[in-house]
Amino acid sequence: MPKIRIKTMIKNDKLFYRLALAVSAVVFLLVIALNKRLIEPPSEFPNIIYKFPMFNAIINGTCSILLLLSLRAIKQKKIAVHKTLNITTFLLSAVFLMLYVVYHFFVTHTTFGGEGVLKTIYLVILGLHIVLAALVLPLILIAFYFGLNNKIDKHKRIVRFAYPIWLFVTISGVIVYLMISPYYQYPL
Repeated sequence: MPKIRIKTMIKNDKLFYRLALAVSAVVFLLVIALNKRLIEPPSEFPNIIYKFPMFNAIINGTCSILLLLSLRAIKQKKIAVHKTLNITTFLLSAVFLMLYVVYHFFVTHTTFGGEGVLKTIYLVILGLHIVLAALVLPLILIAFYFGLNNKIDKHKRIVRFAYPIWLFVTISGVIVYLMISPYYQYPL
């Protein structure tokens, strides 16, 4: 491979790293702004928005299953199936993110009403979920970039970290929803 092409590929990789980090930072800052109510929502909005946490739990559960199926597919060398499952999971995660942002724009956060050990368990799971969700987004974007550009060795290296984190985030998202849903103060 000519030196010029290698330099161009490395330059493109660095550009994509910066783009992935920038997108992740914007998403992270938007979520913080929404949770801190730095953006004022309108006083009226469609009631379906109250259903978004449930939809997101369903999406997270679906993504968990798809990620497990994707792992099985790649272990069986079914690359096309693996790719299709991952793209589907990625698109569902994008829908999740849009619903999450819209929901938190309109609705204030709900406080967990449990006490004692249950509250501690909830807060630990929620804390890990939030931190890992913020960390995994750039890893997922970079893993997709490598996978879609046939840079399989780089893809495998980053997926070793991204995959278990992404799987944990999807599973813990369902757990967080199930634990907090009894404390929602609006019609489900």
